[in-house]
Parts: sequence; structure tokens; C-alpha cells
Amino acid sequence: MREEFRLLVGLQDLDIMIKDMKDKVTTDELKNMGFKLEGLEELLTARTKLASKIPTALLNRYEKLAGHYKVAILPVSGNQCLGCFVKLPTSFFSSAYSHELLTCENCGRMLYIP
Repeated sequence: MREEFRLLVGLQDLDIMIKDMKDKVTTDELKNMGFKLEGLEELLTARTKLASKIPTALLNRYEKLAGHYKVAILPVSGNQCLGCFVKLPTSFFSSAYSHELLTCENCGRMLYIP
């Protein structure tokens, strides 16, 4: 997997954690289960540092998709997009595209082949 893909997946994980920590319903549920929720500032700092390592065009594309979907970048599993579960065309699996960030023709999410 290319470094940009790893960075995007890490950014997505941070975004999900930040969103969960900012959501009152989720934080109340987690606190009731005994979890201590601390470190939002550290997560925001880590997100800023990580985002600075991603090329601007790719970051903008990710952030646009992240505004629409909880999960914006996904691996391809079998021959399906794991976002919408549509079967992908065989051209996606060509060696020419194996190291590229692809786009699902159905949902528009970013896809990579692990």
C-alpha cells in the first residue's frame, strides 16, 4: 500500500475518533460503560500533523467525501467496494491500477487494493 493511502486511512481513523468524542450521545454511552474519554486536544493536534503530510489535492478530495460518508477510503475486498457492496469492473484489478487510488463508480468513495 502506498504511503499516501496509509496516511489517509490514519487520518480517517482520527476523524472517526474525534467525531465520536464530540458526539454527546456516544460519549455518554462510553462513559456509562466505564471508559474515560480524554485527549481530544491531542487527537486534533495529531490530525493537523498528519493532514500536513498529505498532498493538498488528495486531502481536499478526502475531506469532501468525509463530509458525505463516515468512511471515505476503503480497501477493495474480493471484487466489491466495501462502502456500497457493488461489484467492481474487472479493469480495477489490472496491474496498471494496482498502486493507484481508485474511485467507486457507484458511491464515489476512494478505494485501494491492499
